Amino acid sequence: MRTVHTPGPAGAIAIAHTPCGAPSHCTAVVRFLYSPLFSRKLYLQQLSQDFLQQNLKDGTNALKHFHSILSTESSNLSMSCNHRPMESMKASHTGTGTPLAITIITTRRRPEYHYLLQVAIGFLDRLNDCGTDCSGFKLLVCNVDPQPNIHTDACLLSQLLPVVARYLNTHVAEAPNRFEQEKQDYAYCLSQSLELYAPEYVLLAEDDAVPLADIFSAFFQLVQVRFPKEPLGGGLYAKLYHPERLQGYLNPEPMRIVEWIGLGVFGGLVLTWLYTIIFYRSRFSWCVFVALTIYTMLLAELAGRHYLLELRRMSPALYNVVPATECCTPAMLFSEASAWRTLDYLKELQCKPGYAKDIALYKELKKRKERAWAIEPNLVKHVGMFSSVRGWYEGEEPKLL
Repeated sequence: MRTVHTPGPAGAIAIAHTPCGAPSHCTAVVRFLYSPLFSRKLYLQQLSQDFLQQNLKDGTNALKHFHSILSTESSNLSMSCNHRPMESMKASHTGTGTPLAITIITTRRRPEYHYLLQVAIGFLDRLNDCGTDCSGFKLLVCNVDPQPNIHTDACLLSQLLPVVARYLNTHVAEAPNRFEQEKQDYAYCLSQSLELYAPEYVLLAEDDAVPLADIFSAFFQLVQVRFPKEPLGGGLYAKLYHPERLQGYLNPEPMRIVEWIGLGVFGGLVLTWLYTIIFYRSRFSWCVFVALTIYTMLLAELAGRHYLLELRRMSPALYNVVPATECCTPAMLFSEASAWRTLDYLKELQCKPGYAKDIALYKELKKRKERAWAIEPNLVKHVGMFSSVRGWYEGEEPKLL
């Protein structure tokens, strides 16, 4: 909802235009955005502008889609909110089991991008693709805008989906800072998901986290295959997103170094085998093997670990489940038990600048010696380039990195 980490395309390749003289000599150049070789000076501005334009187009298409469902003129954005009492929403779900509650936390941002509508249509499409396997899943919109009745996108969705609003006809004590308010809003939406649906799992998504096509196949792989006996293996949560720019091998996470070395050894063995065949060598050469192992490792880092992770989408069984790091919270999966624990922890935490909810929650679980997981590759695409916490100043252009 309010995380400021700048997004990037979910695909493996970014396309930018090279600066050139005559228009006839201008050609599209392929660049890996998350590779150390990517030239920010040459390509980042154009790439960021292209991303914003595509984001604007996706938001407009999402708005038209929902208006077409409601048979409303696409220019009419004044639809009133339909906030039903919580008690009536509970009554409609009494006695029904909910395997997964998906809650989208939302507040107003730059209205022309319709972030909330992009996320909502993404989840509705994923649920439709999933079919009967996801028939028991519930989708909830949690409106934490201080003026919920003028959050036009949330009001539009309230005609189609259950929507709860934190600040509707209720006096809520003002938080000492925006980071603490964000934490309190997050806790509110998590608690409403539990109280309304009593689900086995809660997927809490911020309103700039568009789900990817394999999100539910990965969910089933995680809860039924990876952790079949104890929900999330007893972990506090599972992160479904980590910034692509922080996914490289040269990061503090020790498991990535092990993975990097393993990839290098595998690549070194394959290349050494090819070397002995091509050059008719009868003996295994350790010098050649070490050189080709280092070559493979350097090639993998320069290409970008993010793009190698994308190859794992061939099958949910190939997804990584690794220990989580402190950043970030666009999409988080909780079990029912871990969600209640998380609420208890959040009550004890006081957030402030430099100590946002993601950092605070990570340090809390470390203090309590609990576990948390991260799923690789990402299962959502972070599209929000305009943060509702930190914001963008007038005239400042956001960048992908």
